[in-house]
Amino acid sequence: QVQLVESGGGLVQTWDSLRLSCTASGIDSGYAMGWFRQVPGKEREFVAAISWSTESIYYGDSAKGRFTISRDNAKNTVYLQMNSLKPEDTAVYYCAADNSGDGSIRLWRFYAGGMDYWGKGTLVTVSS
Repeated sequence: QVQLVESGGGLVQTWDSLRLSCTASGIDSGYAMGWFRQVPGKEREFVAAISWSTESIYYGDSAKGRFTISRDNAKNTVYLQMNSLKPEDTAVYYCAADNSGDGSIRLWRFYAGGMDYWGKGTLVTVSS
């Protein structure tokens, strides 16, 4: 059984930094991981994805240049380092896993939001 637990959210000010963590249980080398975010009343948005090997990384438009995804497979943890935060980054951030079989990123699944497992989310609030 795969379980994903996010942590690290909170209230910060504009231009602050925050690091989110996602601790995964039950995953193996066949899983790519990613982060999404959702504002109430809006569709969930793809933020970033990383392959098992960490050789492949992709970012959504809102994350490029400010966010960095990484993973520590020994700790079964995926991170999202967020810098220069803006009020429009306020959202619930979700960790997700895609069982691609070989740990590679199937980007179309990330953009479609068709992941195999989801965490419950962690709230990030950026005040102006």
